[in-house]
Amino acid sequence: MRIARFVVDNDPMYGIVEGAPGSEFVTVIKGDPFFNGVERTTIKHALVDVRLVAPIIPRSKVIGVGRNFADHARELGNEVPESPLLFLKPNTSVVGPNEPIVLPEFSEEVSYEAELCVVIGRICKDVPESRVDEVIFGYTCGNDLTARDVQASDGQWARAKGFDTAAPLGPWIETELDPDELSVKGWLNGELRQDGNTNQMVRSVRELVSLVSQAFTLLPGDVIMTGTPAGVDLLTEGDRYDVEIEGIGRLSNPVVRR
Repeated sequence: MRIARFVVDNDPMYGIVEGAPGSEFVTVIKGDPFFNGVERTTIKHALVDVRLVAPIIPRSKVIGVGRNFADHARELGNEVPESPLLFLKPNTSVVGPNEPIVLPEFSEEVSYEAELCVVIGRICKDVPESRVDEVIFGYTCGNDLTARDVQASDGQWARAKGFDTAAPLGPWIETELDPDELSVKGWLNGELRQDGNTNQMVRSVRELVSLVSQAFTLLPGDVIMTGTPAGVDLLTEGDRYDVEIEGIGRLSNPVVRR
């Protein structure tokens, strides 16, 4: 089931995306599915007539996982960490499909990172790997934007990975998905730059969720970005970057500098 968040006449709401490719429609859900469950209404909209926004604005946090693909770690001259390398992005960094990535004034080296993202469905702590599926609401596409020059100069990652628009998410949340073997692709201006698979992860999705829950209490709507495959490079004004995850869909964002 694909759960989208969208706007009609400036009114945000959730819905279920259904229908054949090219003729999809959205059935409106009553209330917030993270707290009220998925209850359909009789209201439907053609997908082309609505504006998709980020499928979730985390109430609490976005957790990133660094260097979870060995080839990506090597391309940046880094070793794979012995323990999971975790960082936080504020919820103000989240934007949705087709919303602009705004390059910050303080950086000249912002790079893209196509990632599978886990959306948490219930409050949880210290989740055993065998029970991780019970706490996952679904999965979405993400782009973990990173200001590389600031990452190097600051010595920690808050500003480099947490600036406004640094976490595009979308186009929707897929609730029925096995994350163990999914292609993860990224296109810069239509050219394939990243082409990986979740089976290349150093730590699997379920292992990551369990490990993250040992550090943080996870709340409904929290997002875990699970790492990026090799092929990372810099963005410039006027670019467009697309992230495609098998079984979910495609997230596309233009790049601007203001």
